Amino acid sequence: MTLVQETGACAVFWSRSYEPSLQDRDAQIKSALKGLGVDARSFPGHLLFEPWTVQTKTGGFYRVYSPMWKAVKDTDIAAPLPAPSRISAPVDWPTSDNLYDWRLGAAMDRGADVVRPFVRLGEQSALDRLAHFGSELIDGYEVARNAVATYGTSRLSENLSLGEISPRTCWHVGQTALHEGKAGAEVFLKELVWREFAYHLLHHTPHITQTNWRPEWDAFPWNEDETEHVTAWKQGRTGIAFVDAAMREMYVTGRMHNRARMIVGSYLTKHMMTHWRIGQKWFEDCLTDWDPASNAMGWQWVAGSGPDATPYFRVFNPDTQLDKFDRDGAYRKAWIAEGYGAPSKSALSFYDAMPRSWGLAPSDPVPDPIIGLSEGRQRALDAYSNRDF
Repeated sequence: MTLVQETGACAVFWSRSYEPSLQDRDAQIKSALKGLGVDARSFPGHLLFEPWTVQTKTGGFYRVYSPMWKAVKDTDIAAPLPAPSRISAPVDWPTSDNLYDWRLGAAMDRGADVVRPFVRLGEQSALDRLAHFGSELIDGYEVARNAVATYGTSRLSENLSLGEISPRTCWHVGQTALHEGKAGAEVFLKELVWREFAYHLLHHTPHITQTNWRPEWDAFPWNEDETEHVTAWKQGRTGIAFVDAAMREMYVTGRMHNRARMIVGSYLTKHMMTHWRIGQKWFEDCLTDWDPASNAMGWQWVAGSGPDATPYFRVFNPDTQLDKFDRDGAYRKAWIAEGYGAPSKSALSFYDAMPRSWGLAPSDPVPDPIIGLSEGRQRALDAYSNRDF
């Protein structure tokens, strides 16, 4: 309110939020502003569709992704509005804090300098990424997106999460590629709608960010404590190469390949029988592209408690997955130092980014698996067979 008074603003507009707590906050702000006679309005922009506008034929919401995709894939989505040609500035700017005084990156300590080179933020960076993807990468996207050691994806997740690029802009680039006959275009469009599906569920079932989406999982015997095994998982010291490489990639770059996210999530919730909320919170702490809806739905999908048509018996094998999607070993060498006589620069950078209290060193021995893959899989399947899902 002070800012409104300082600027003499007669209207306040903002992009709509979809998290329940933020919607409540925005409603209070809107009410307070209107009480002062200020025009207060929120607008769509973060999503392709407002979640309440996509309905099943019976008027309900979609609980499964594929039918939702079929329902919206041919929707005529308007092109983004052009940027305003002129924004009037106040005669006198209000007093403002120095952003550096906020020390927003203080919690990252020395890790901030390690992550910074991997961050490409800002509208122009996002548009450049999209242009490169649309012209050079989208044709091979369907296959290349699973190769964990290469950049076969758009890498726009951080820009989308921060509102630095419109999903409509991405959609129209995908549609253009589709009409040009580029093979990976439809898969890219499906990924954009997968993001929409996450917000669709967040709106209709807001508990998805906090509790099991499927209530029948509430009694499942997950570990909910910060055990030594959980610490090893966070540190990338499980002894499972794919899991450890992925966790270190996230700590160094602030990102993690999507295929790797499924593997580390499956290993935590199924082999380690640990609650998905522990993983969800760790990703929230570490990811630069963290998104409340996508993160929650992704963790619940891989754990089995979420919107997955075959939830409980899908247990990924990290070793066979790594052999399939990292055939030449480039990914594991990029992020794991132990066991290599001359570790890569990126693998060594993990030790610059990690908390000093972890006390890890590249000369440490390769850790033994904290849970054997066959043992962990069987334990999970036994637990599932004893539950009434």
